[in-house]
Amino acid sequence: MKPVRHSKLTPFEIIRRIAFIMLGAVLVAVALEIFLVNNSIIDGGVTGISIMSSYLSGVPLGIFLFVLNLPFLLIGYKTIGKTFALSTLLGIITLSVTTSLLHHVQPFTSETLLAAVFGGILLGMGTGIVVRAGGALDGTEIVAILVNKKTPFSVGETVMFINFFILGSAGFVYTWDRAMFSLIAYYIAFKVIDLTIEGFDESKSVWIISDNFREIGSAIVDRLGRGVTYLHGEGGYTGDEKSVIFCVITRLEEAKLKSIVNDLDPSAFLAVGNIHDVKGGRFKKKDIH
Repeated sequence: MKPVRHSKLTPFEIIRRIAFIMLGAVLVAVALEIFLVNNSIIDGGVTGISIMSSYLSGVPLGIFLFVLNLPFLLIGYKTIGKTFALSTLLGIITLSVTTSLLHHVQPFTSETLLAAVFGGILLGMGTGIVVRAGGALDGTEIVAILVNKKTPFSVGETVMFINFFILGSAGFVYTWDRAMFSLIAYYIAFKVIDLTIEGFDESKSVWIISDNFREIGSAIVDRLGRGVTYLHGEGGYTGDEKSVIFCVITRLEEAKLKSIVNDLDPSAFLAVGNIHDVKGGRFKKKDIH
């Protein structure tokens, strides 16, 4: 059996990936230098360590961002892949250079809460854009991926565990109120990353069990424009044959779908779950009504 060959990226796709990685890195640099660093607010991971190291030593932040991420970049090259490593290298270089250029720019605000909120938003947007483009800006994620392969802890749990100590140490380096503001910025960034990666039209899987499955399925196709799949099942308790409707919708269509089901069969079983990724078939996120 011949090994599967991965298709190469077209020149347009390569340029597009480079542009998004650089854009995301610039947004993160703006968040750090214009909002967070000057207000003694840190981020998690290697970035947070770099901010505190720069504060204690007086060495520019960009140098620490590059030097401290380099070992993790080499690990990522060996364990995750060349494309990921090159994308991450581009992001880290752009981040380091941009933070150096913005180092002497005056912050937009000296109001700590505003800095934490808007810095967190920009930080999350920039990081999410880089992740969507296939790269990373922090070595913590690489460590978390390796830990996940050898332990029962998920990537998210490992990152949270590491950042708990990093963000907590801000209380010793700065003050404890700055550590709490750092937690606010980190939480906002964490949520914005999810929105940036998944989008506001997050996909949802829907399972419906009803005797009126044909009518419900036809209504979903006609009124939502979504394809449905009919599955045959069997009740575990009664042993009766059941027909199950499966379909994928966007978050904006959830209320309308529930209304359709309730109109045609108020007693129908309905289960809705989140989906992180959808590919293939007739489903397109842009088909939002």
